[in-house]
Amino acid sequence: MTRNSLMVSGCVLLLLVAAVFSLQNGRYPVSGTQLLSLLMDGRSEDPHLHTVIYNIRLPRIIAAIAVGGALSLAGAAYQGMFRNPMVSPDILGVSSGAGFGAALAILLSLPVAGVQASAFAGGMLAVVLAISISRSIGRHHNAILVLVLSGIIISALFSALISLAKFSADPENRLPAITFWLMGSLADIRLQELPAVLALVAAGSLPILLSGWRLNVLSFGEDEAQALGIHTSRVRMIVIGSATLVTASVIALSGLIGWIGLVIPHAARMISGPDHRVQLPVSFLLGGIALLVFDNIARSVSPSEIPIGIITALAGAPFFIVLLKLTSRKTW
Repeated sequence: MTRNSLMVSGCVLLLLVAAVFSLQNGRYPVSGTQLLSLLMDGRSEDPHLHTVIYNIRLPRIIAAIAVGGALSLAGAAYQGMFRNPMVSPDILGVSSGAGFGAALAILLSLPVAGVQASAFAGGMLAVVLAISISRSIGRHHNAILVLVLSGIIISALFSALISLAKFSADPENRLPAITFWLMGSLADIRLQELPAVLALVAAGSLPILLSGWRLNVLSFGEDEAQALGIHTSRVRMIVIGSATLVTASVIALSGLIGWIGLVIPHAARMISGPDHRVQLPVSFLLGGIALLVFDNIARSVSPSEIPIGIITALAGAPFFIVLLKLTSRKTW
């Protein structure tokens, strides 16, 4: 096996180990023998074990892998496309748009499915607006710079709308619900919610993974990429559309979870190098591993579960400082 194959295989193995650890550990500990017996023949002497594993932990683990992997993959794709290590999946406003969509749905007392659909629609709308603004004013400017600035504008607009929704919300019921959703959580994930999200993640991830060699060419610069036959604007639209799809779909499921899409691609780049054909799958796998670890911490360190967005922020900031220190002597 080549070094790249070994690297990806090692990440897959670590992901499986983290998933099994997550299945066993929690407030209701499960031994390896009990877990193996349940998974092999579907039977257990403990009547509660089936509910704990299949109705609570397994959906949560699948969701953590999908959310962490999608956010990290989108972040790696954006960082490669914009050639900027400070770019994250919400650079074009998808997070703030999804946050406003969810806040609006909560204000309107929509059910969980309505909140998720509204969050997804809000995230997609925010990116469409950012792209539309950049195209309308970017003819005589640097296209990438105008796109990023348009994303900043849209993020600020939807952040203000979120604040307006919180100001208008009932402080006894709606305001706590909006605030909790914005902090991100995997606590209420149910198995029936996952197929649609997983299908959207797969539909968005595949074009990104297939664009790895094009992102390698884009890293040489606009003129060099065009000289080598790359339709740069088309590649950007594919990456932006796919990254937006996976980001909006997982945010609609879990709420806002920061730092994963910014920090994990840096860790993947340290391990795999700058080749996006390897870096992108490694980013997805490391993102899933990281969010599984953070989710275990979120549901274990205190009597009441801590929103996972708080854990990722508390852990992500110092970890990012360490990564910057380790890579300070290398060019990005």
